[in-house]
Amino acid sequence: MVDVAVVDYGMGNLRSVKQALRKVSPDAEIVVSDDAGVIANAGRVVFPGQGAMPDCMRELDIRGLRDAVLEAARDKPFLGICIGLQMLFEHSTEGDVAGLGILRGEVVRFASNLHDTQGNRLKVPHMGWNRVHHAQHPLWDGIAQGDRFYFVHSYYVQPQDASLVQGTSDYPQPFVCAVAQDNLFAVQFHPEKSQTAGLKLLQNFVQWNP
Repeated sequence: MVDVAVVDYGMGNLRSVKQALRKVSPDAEIVVSDDAGVIANAGRVVFPGQGAMPDCMRELDIRGLRDAVLEAARDKPFLGICIGLQMLFEHSTEGDVAGLGILRGEVVRFASNLHDTQGNRLKVPHMGWNRVHHAQHPLWDGIAQGDRFYFVHSYYVQPQDASLVQGTSDYPQPFVCAVAQDNLFAVQFHPEKSQTAGLKLLQNFVQWNP
């Protein structure tokens, strides 16, 4: 049994995720896999993603990995990253596509006319470093309030259940950037690209026993 399986459905930033996990847990067996059996037998699962939601859902199904991901999200430590967060929800307005429906809620796009407090136009996609304000959860241990994480996204999640929310950021209004439920934790930002704070979150995940 491998310690950590990173789900490969052709849409993730897989190499940098694996390298970051290896850095924080050098003794763990970490594999990138598109094999449902490997994912099913892994101790914990990371579900990354980049690109458009319709493409990601299509590739997941083409590769026969939907059931493996659903099962992993039910019963083992599970970390979703970026689109890997959005896909957990019921529906995305990006392409009007259904997600996995593990969590109730919608994925919506930032408005096109965003401005900061000085009146400057904000670009979409939201790209760069942003402060994160978080709740109490084992994956936030050792991470200060307001630590910066790296984002690249045009869409964000709107959970129906406020108790899922574990972190928010501002662009320019608050949006949800982290959720958790039982053995599942998922973030909109890229911890593998977020230097010290991101590596700490990944280290916490590898050590987490929900």
